[in-house]
Amino acid sequence: MTAPASTASDKVYLGIMRDIEDRRMVPGQRLVETDLAARYGVGRNAVREAMQRLATRGIADLKPNHSPAIRFLDDAEVLEVLEVAEYMTALAARLAACRFDARIHGAMLDDAMAQLGAMDSDSPYGAFGRARRRFYRTLLHIGGNRELQRIFPAVGTHLIFSQFHSPKLQKVRLADYKRISDAVAAGDGNAAEAAGRVHTRAVRRIISQLMDVDAADSQIIEA
Repeated sequence: MTAPASTASDKVYLGIMRDIEDRRMVPGQRLVETDLAARYGVGRNAVREAMQRLATRGIADLKPNHSPAIRFLDDAEVLEVLEVAEYMTALAARLAACRFDARIHGAMLDDAMAQLGAMDSDSPYGAFGRARRRFYRTLLHIGGNRELQRIFPAVGTHLIFSQFHSPKLQKVRLADYKRISDAVAAGDGNAAEAAGRVHTRAVRRIISQLMDVDAADSQIIEA
């Protein structure tokens, strides 16, 4: 679950993150101070502070002489993010497998997988995103690497999944998470790392296909 907001800035920051996850906001959408202040019932200073936090996280684009907006990733950036995500996912899975103790971590991993198991390819995007986030938080907690816990959430996969969505993509991820979980529970670091890499590569293949479809559609429109 998303942590409760404790300040006005938190309310805006977490609200925008949730709205992106639920696709009420989309990459490329302008972030207008007055609109956001009214939307979240806060002052404009809180909105400005939240947007700075979002920019630091790579969510908001605050380029000079441009209107603030939710960051939109071009095709090259999408592939770059997925390249980084492959290594980080593989590392998170390996560390979790190597440090897994069923007495300490078993129920936590089971709960995360149960939440994912309640999802299917037609589940609402936001619900799936929250289950996915809990799964990764569980891996990071088990792995115990504080630096990875700090930087992993900053990888822009959430923006990618907001830009590209497909039932096929969601179905593949569900199956992949099960393979990662099984390897972690078995304490098999090599298998967990391999499953993490297979997962991100499968995601990249599907998103590349979606990119090709979008490019073909653009060519048709231009023609």
